This record gives sequence, C-alpha cells and structure tokens, in this order.
Amino acid sequence: MSDDWRFETVTGSSGERRDFRITLGLREGWKRTGRIYDIEEAVRAAHDWMKRRADAGQPFLSGMFTRGEVVYAWPGGEGAAGSDREPVAIFTGEVLPLYSAELDDTAICALLNELACEMGRLLGQEDLHLAYKDRAWVLRRVRS
Repeated sequence: MSDDWRFETVTGSSGERRDFRITLGLREGWKRTGRIYDIEEAVRAAHDWMKRRADAGQPFLSGMFTRGEVVYAWPGGEGAAGSDREPVAIFTGEVLPLYSAELDDTAICALLNELACEMGRLLGQEDLHLAYKDRAWVLRRVRS
C-alpha cells in the first residue's frame, strides 16, 4: 500500500450513537427438553427479513450475531432455588447516521420489535429481550 493513503470522516456519517441488541433463546419454549436451534437459523431469519424489506424499499437494520449462554436462577422455598442455562443468539448493531439518519427512535423500536418477532416465531420463543440506547424491554408471546 502506498504511503500517501489516508482516511477522512465521511460527510453525514457522524452523529448520535444509537446501538441496539436483541437476545433470544435458541432452546424452543420453556422446557429443558425443547429443541435447540442452531444460530444459523436465527441468522437466516434476520437475513430474509432484511432482504424482504430492502427489496420493498423499506428501512431495515443490519448487525452482527454472536452466540452466548444465559445463566439464571429463581427463588424456591426452603433452600430449593432453581437454576438453569441455555444458549442464546445475540443480534447487535448500531443505527448509522450515514444510512439511517431519517429514522427516529420510535421507528427504530418498531423495526427491532418486528425483527425480534420474526426470529422468535421461527425459533419457538416465549420471551424476546431487546435493548436500544438506554432502554430495555421484553416481548412476550401471547395466545390469540
């Protein structure tokens, strides 16, 4: 590479940091015997959602997946607390000013909810955990 290379800030690329996260289990349902999905299935669901929205000229969110494991406990009576762990898919990203400056926070939260529900349905989840900037919330599956 030549010594005369340099980098400059791209016009319109600087702005407020708006990072997000969707965490969803890879084990179907609440039971320990639920099917364990591969993270690739969550990736495929997100990718299909992005492509459908892009094809329709609608905004979408891009990000990256990592695999993690959630470890938790719950109280029980007389020293009978329970605990468990399960694999999770974590989709994280940032709303970049260069590409999405026109999207306000309400629109971003709506996109996050839509994407999380898409993945959650495919993976048979009961709860979906979301975070955006300094907010966090849980979407729970309800029977219609």
